[in-house]
Amino acid sequence: MKLDTQDIAPEGRKRSDAVLLIHGFTGSPISMQPWASSLEQAGFDTAIPLLPGHGTQWKDMIGCDYGQWIHATEQAYDLLAQTHERVFAAGLSMGGALALHLATRRNVAGVSLVNPGLVVDSPVAPYTPWLKHVVRSVAPISDDIAKRGVTEGAYPRTPVAAVAQLHSLFAQTRRRLALVDAPVQLFRSTVDNVVSERSVHELVEGLNSGTLAEHHMLLHSKHVATLDYDAEQIFHESARFFAQLAAAEHKPKQERP
Repeated sequence: MKLDTQDIAPEGRKRSDAVLLIHGFTGSPISMQPWASSLEQAGFDTAIPLLPGHGTQWKDMIGCDYGQWIHATEQAYDLLAQTHERVFAAGLSMGGALALHLATRRNVAGVSLVNPGLVVDSPVAPYTPWLKHVVRSVAPISDDIAKRGVTEGAYPRTPVAAVAQLHSLFAQTRRRLALVDAPVQLFRSTVDNVVSERSVHELVEGLNSGTLAEHHMLLHSKHVATLDYDAEQIFHESARFFAQLAAAEHKPKQERP
């Protein structure tokens, strides 16, 4: 697992705030690095784990279980929690599902999501555990970015076996949404050729009332909005969101009369 972190605090002392950023399905930390850099400039430490099966060649995803992706995010969170008082989570696409899942198993201080996936929209998705034996890979939907000349570094093929794991991850995350008690911030592109409104519907319906604290529309970006025209909006609003949550935690509680 690859981590991109700043220097840790001296022994016995914890730094204040860190953000764990999680990339998308068949993608890489490339899609999250500008966001991480902006958060670091705002005073946060960051980590971007390279999820198992990613960042090499598409065939390396074939043997991956979605539990490995969950474990990688939890391991990255635990490393940050050892040296920081608060750890926030940010996710793009599948990374959004992993951030939500993490928030049901760890004390995540807040979650920021960009076009999170919770549903595989293809009607054949439930049959992929069997189809993988017939069709090894399919063409990807990658680089869904309005800005020209920008790439997220995703694989040129999508393994059907990995789609089966993605389908299972989404199903498990949907079942656990009511367990999320960290405030959630959502960024949603008006044009998204990868994740449909079904995922947003599942998110809104699955979270408890009040958990979805903010919902921002991205008017000029497609799916990989962290590399698109509205990236600065994401960076600015997420830094503000995390800072506000941290400040609220520090406020002294009013004494009852």
